Amino acid sequence: MTGSEPARYTPDVDAGLDEQIGMWRSFMAARPAIAPADLDELESHLRDQVDALAASGLAPDEAFLVAVRRLGKIDDLSREFAREHSDRLWKQLVMGEESTPRRESRGLVTALGLAIAAALGLKLPALFGASLVDDPDFYLRNIMVLVLPFLAAFFLIRRRARIATVAVVATAFVAASVVLNAYPFAATGTTEALAVVHAGVALWIVSGLAYVNGDWRSGQARMDFIRFTGEWVVYYVLIALGGAVLAGLTLGVFGAIGMDASTFVSDWMLPCGATGAVVIAAWLVEAKQSVIENIAPVLTRLFTPLFTLMLLALIASAVVQHDFVDSQRDLLIIFDLVLIVALGLLLYSMSARSPERPAGWFDTLQLVMVVAALIVDLFVVVAMLGRIDAYGASANKLASLGLNLILLVNLAGAAWLQLRFLRGVTHYPALERWQTSYVPIYLAWAAVVVVVLPPVFAFA
Repeated sequence: MTGSEPARYTPDVDAGLDEQIGMWRSFMAARPAIAPADLDELESHLRDQVDALAASGLAPDEAFLVAVRRLGKIDDLSREFAREHSDRLWKQLVMGEESTPRRESRGLVTALGLAIAAALGLKLPALFGASLVDDPDFYLRNIMVLVLPFLAAFFLIRRRARIATVAVVATAFVAASVVLNAYPFAATGTTEALAVVHAGVALWIVSGLAYVNGDWRSGQARMDFIRFTGEWVVYYVLIALGGAVLAGLTLGVFGAIGMDASTFVSDWMLPCGATGAVVIAAWLVEAKQSVIENIAPVLTRLFTPLFTLMLLALIASAVVQHDFVDSQRDLLIIFDLVLIVALGLLLYSMSARSPERPAGWFDTLQLVMVVAALIVDLFVVVAMLGRIDAYGASANKLASLGLNLILLVNLAGAAWLQLRFLRGVTHYPALERWQTSYVPIYLAWAAVVVVVLPPVFAFA
């Protein structure tokens, strides 16, 4: 290397730099004031600054932080990123804390408009004879296609998404709609229900693509969406509880004056409210980020011990119950739900944790939970293989087996990395990268269940 050539990083350092720049880019892309072309120019300038600082002898992390601070002289948002990055590595992805009142006011208007559009869109098929009462199968089959596009549209508008991102997201929704409505599902079959559930999973992840404005290669961007998902669930449940109280009061008040409001509540208030709340909950996550961040650690520390105890009880029951392999299908489905919730708790707690914090007692508890979930998953896999051997393969069994095998590898890797982290062998970001790398795998498996399994089993 000649003296005139700038110093370059080793492959490992370059990979770390690319991830940090990816985090910065995701943060900046969420700002409506920054166009994609401007962001490309800012990134190029940032990389030039990092190269120049590295050539002067700074360490990669120091070069990145100093470069972002210098870029802050050009753009106030970069200065905000630099300040947050110095305190906590991934917190710069938070949208709500830096939002101006005017921007959040515009965001609320957008959210309310899309929520109303979603509610009206749910009732639109009734104009063609497909009402909730007369044709519930149509709504069960298309509920995700009818609702989630408005959530994705909220993200696309808020992020001022690139044309390519809009095209990919729209194509995914159109493809799901075509498959769900073109496939000749049997009236009493199981493939339709499988396709609907897994289409919902796939379309939620596609909405995540809109959330990160197409920056799906960034592990930090994926973790940001995972955190959003957990917080969205919290807000949606709170809205649902409030909606249930409102519905009860409506029935009581109108009943007291001799009027029956049950039709209005069942046909309009509940379905339209539940639909619109999907978008409103998303806006609340972004506008009230600091509030939910105070709740998230409490929720994870409350439910992780309780869930760990339940998993240990399941293991003890499985050991005592010698015919676990012959367990009923409904029981295995419940076990799958338990495993999914356990994984969700793990992901939510990871997204709410500072990567710089050293290992503590809660990390040890999480390892116990993950190992317990891994053992339960092993029992379920053995039970599923036994049922397939005894009763033959079916769409339900293969879908469940595939999910449990993916969970098995996911949990095994998580347990191993968690153990290495507790022993001080690896750093916490390695655990995050392992989990975020599985998001495309879940998307791919959901797509297989939706597209491949129904025709394989004759849509039965």
